[in-house]
Amino acid sequence: METIKKKDNVRYGTDKIFEDAEDFLPLLGTDYVELIVGNAKQSALFYKTAFGFQSLAYAGLETGVKDRVSYVLQQDKIRLVLTTPLEPGGWMNEHLDKHGDGVKVVALWVEDATKAWEETTKRGAKSYMEPTREEDDNGFVVRSGIYTYGETVHIFVERNEYKGTFLPGFKKWESHYNPSEVGLKYIDHMVGNVDWGQMNTWVDFYAKVMGFAQIVTFDDKDISTEYTALMSKVMSNGNGRIKFPINEPAEGKKKSQIEEYIDFYKGAGVQHIAVATDDIVDTVSQMRDRGVEFLYVPDSYYDDLKERVGDIDEDIEVIKKHGILVDRDDEGYLLQLFTKPVVDRPTMFFEIIQRKGAWSFGKGNFKALFEAIEHEQGIRGTL
Repeated sequence: METIKKKDNVRYGTDKIFEDAEDFLPLLGTDYVELIVGNAKQSALFYKTAFGFQSLAYAGLETGVKDRVSYVLQQDKIRLVLTTPLEPGGWMNEHLDKHGDGVKVVALWVEDATKAWEETTKRGAKSYMEPTREEDDNGFVVRSGIYTYGETVHIFVERNEYKGTFLPGFKKWESHYNPSEVGLKYIDHMVGNVDWGQMNTWVDFYAKVMGFAQIVTFDDKDISTEYTALMSKVMSNGNGRIKFPINEPAEGKKKSQIEEYIDFYKGAGVQHIAVATDDIVDTVSQMRDRGVEFLYVPDSYYDDLKERVGDIDEDIEVIKKHGILVDRDDEGYLLQLFTKPVVDRPTMFFEIIQRKGAWSFGKGNFKALFEAIEHEQGIRGTL
């Protein structure tokens, strides 16, 4: 595995400065993630109930939008946009037919959306949306966009001059049903699955087109079990606020989770969204009580946990009760747990992560995690 390159160990919050990254954009954070779904109204109810997201904004027939409906949910710094087409035909229905419910847009907050589009397209990115000014009585935003792996896109959002709830064309969404939040804070990272032999292509894309640095490499020796394997490289922008691991399958005795994803998603796409919490025990406990299903971790995982990770603040019996995984690196430790797929196809899921100093991604948990996923694949008959 490679080593991380740090510049003077500069940190703010969970951020790091990576000296190999070129911040010619630069990126200020994740603005929103948009999913194309079969029924946005019902999906919104699920994410409110199970994940504790709050009603934020709405666009549809009542706001003058004729071809789609969108519900915007927020929890701390995380914004999800759930969009469903209102008419047959068109790209949204094609997206649903091909992929099922899934992520279409990973929107990135920038100071200058025009410059972001110019810098990336001149470096080879395929344009999705030329810089466009959108305005209403609350000011204006500028958005632009480029394609990345599969049919996923990055939209650059410049919103310094906008005071509205979300974006022009949306109204505030008032709701009588508002379950409490569960402690989710921000998007820690988002993982993309790509097909055989495509990982380095997209690693090069993020390096050359977006100025990201490669901060971690895992090969099939790091991420493998008796039956399956995969490879992964983690790309980060300069301030460390945006991290995109890119996975591809590796040869194994049986079909890996990446191959299963590619088969059912019909191509490359966002595999999971890792969301951070300051208290994973409380967050996971609440989510489980609200109906979220997590991967099963066998009790044997905890038999030598203290020897593997050293002292931790949490009670190991409590961690064991909730099936939470723990791993340590040179700067601290992390706790993590993965949901089962949250959509009908075995594709997209969420990771809940709490960092106690660690910057890494849980390498020590890979075997336990992948055996748990293989167990689910076996039940589905897709291993």
